[in-house]
Amino acid sequence: MLSNLVKQHQVRQQARKEIQEKRKRDAIVASTALSHVLVDHLNSGVAQAYVNQKKLDTETKILQANAAQFSKQTVQWLKLIEDFNTALKEIGDVENWARSIETDMRTISSALEYAYRKTRLVS
Repeated sequence: MLSNLVKQHQVRQQARKEIQEKRKRDAIVASTALSHVLVDHLNSGVAQAYVNQKKLDTETKILQANAAQFSKQTVQWLKLIEDFNTALKEIGDVENWARSIETDMRTISSALEYAYRKTRLVS
């Protein structure tokens, strides 16, 4: 009877040990699966961040190229405006020159007219 009890105890111990081992293996499998799921989720986030970074880099390069082109175009526009202003100043200078010539011509015309009248009176 005592040996029977010991054998039953050992069988129960063995059964509990097997159940405990099965639970341990199940826990390891579950924790490994959880780890894989978490790592996959984290990796997908990292992969998405990498893709976004690549897109940002591409957009940044495009923006830099556009900014450089806009800068060159702005310089050209400024040169055109400066040339236009210079042309306007030259037109203003020509206008002043024409007025000056006109004034001089009137003075000369008046002087000639005056001289002509004087010579007519004397003769």
